[in-house]
Amino acid sequence: MSERHKIAVIGLPQSGKSSLSRALQDLVEQRKAHNAPDAHDIEFVEVHDPDQLHGHTYDVVLQVVDSTRLEESLMLTPHIIDEQEKIVLAIGRYDLLLKTDHSLNISKLEQLIGVPACRVSVRQNYGLSECLDVVENTIHKPVSTAHPIYHMRDLGDDAAYEAYVHGVLNQTLRHAKNDRHQTRLERIDKILTNRWIGFPIMILILYAVFECTFTLGAYPQQWIADGIDWLCGLAHGGLPDAWWTSLLIDGVLQGVGAVLAFLPNIIILFFFISLMEDSGYMSREAYLMDNIMHGVGLHGRSFVPMLMGFGCNVPAIMAARDIKDPKDRTLTMLMVPFMSCSARLPVYMLFVDAFFPRHKALVMLSLYMIGVGMGILFALIMKHTRWFRKPDDDSVNELPDFRLPSWRKLGAHIWERVADYLQKIATVILWASVIIWALEYFPMQSVGDVENSYLAMIGRAVAPALAPLGFDWQMAVCLLTGLPAKEAIVSTLAILYGGDISGAFTPLTAYSFMLFVLLYFPCVATVMTLRRETSRGWAWYMVVQSLLLAWLLSFAVYQLGTLFGF
Repeated sequence: MSERHKIAVIGLPQSGKSSLSRALQDLVEQRKAHNAPDAHDIEFVEVHDPDQLHGHTYDVVLQVVDSTRLEESLMLTPHIIDEQEKIVLAIGRYDLLLKTDHSLNISKLEQLIGVPACRVSVRQNYGLSECLDVVENTIHKPVSTAHPIYHMRDLGDDAAYEAYVHGVLNQTLRHAKNDRHQTRLERIDKILTNRWIGFPIMILILYAVFECTFTLGAYPQQWIADGIDWLCGLAHGGLPDAWWTSLLIDGVLQGVGAVLAFLPNIIILFFFISLMEDSGYMSREAYLMDNIMHGVGLHGRSFVPMLMGFGCNVPAIMAARDIKDPKDRTLTMLMVPFMSCSARLPVYMLFVDAFFPRHKALVMLSLYMIGVGMGILFALIMKHTRWFRKPDDDSVNELPDFRLPSWRKLGAHIWERVADYLQKIATVILWASVIIWALEYFPMQSVGDVENSYLAMIGRAVAPALAPLGFDWQMAVCLLTGLPAKEAIVSTLAILYGGDISGAFTPLTAYSFMLFVLLYFPCVATVMTLRRETSRGWAWYMVVQSLLLAWLLSFAVYQLGTLFGF
């Protein structure tokens, strides 16, 4: 194997340089794995600005030229040459240029610019091997200064080079009779990422997702609930009156069944989340949030782990590893627990079904938006502390191309998340249900005598701290059982109230309770992941802060609601 070569990959924002860099690096590793005799040991390094090339020695600079912005892309080339002379042009998204009925004479472009060029399309897996071959060949070739592009730096005049680029494109860009400058997808993209129209569209899409989650999931949810009731009735009629019968019916069947009933809704929600991820719309949401994130001193890419947090906080925190700046990385990880993970979803659905039947999607959307808003407010405050204060980063998110999602990949994503949900039901929720049943059953050995149980003793010890929020000791117990996993709250409610919570809560206490669940102690797995990825101190900070914020916001909502007669 030859010496290791470093290749800088540079291009305009949203030109696809990140995806091309990853694709070429994967191709290098494949060639090395197959022990190809001419394989080079190459590392592709993404560079955002020509100034970042200064003082660094790269064997080749691979400039990604966006076919849909040829003139703007080529205007970057002389600034690159000021720093590095060996350049290869990767004409990216060439398939999109062809869809506009235009084409580019690549060989003529190479002659006029004086550097090698190749066509690539990461989305269609086209031209990647040829591009890597050109890069490898350029590594060992001497620099040629016989072409006009190498003398542009002597002019020191962007206007002169702009005129030169115009001339190059006049000779190389072939115009079709139908002069369409944008594809249909690009026109859609401009609408979805528009700063004025994009946000209302995003809200409407999220509202529609929640509406479909409730509407489509209502029937199978009811079927599962009816099936659990049927099993409980069958067990009551066929089993003796013993403690283990109570454990099976009141503990396992009702506790686990209450969580299992929301499985159809979980599948539907995961389907829509996976659809938005695989199609590229999630990246559009992050792009829309870029200005807001900059306003709190973060980059738009910090919003991507936050979006992933809607599925599960643990992988979302791990996804923040890709953020290079250590301060931004830590702060993003601390923001993730504010997002409503799927574990909280059964709790929301239970209360929304019971107390807000006419406004299910709206109430659900409000909880998700409050979580995002609290996360951003938290970042805004923390950015002014000595731990996270730093100059702003002006880089911009790259948008991947829109693509049709693969049904196979969608199925794999949904199954991965559903399998995790079922595994949690079979382990954490099952054991939590058994423990809650035991604490309710003993010492009086009767499920009906809850007031004198160990569970009541624990709940009454905690209840005074939660009384200003409108919560009684049963609600306090539910929150305690939600510490290891939020789904356990649903099973605890089912054991304590027999599945009917309408008499124990009011709409005001129900909403206050959901807010507390949204903000308080993230699950044990999330805390452990935070400890591993940041430090023990930040993990404990998040635990204490989340409890305080949950108490304060629920207190404010309950007291104000009571004051105004809700």
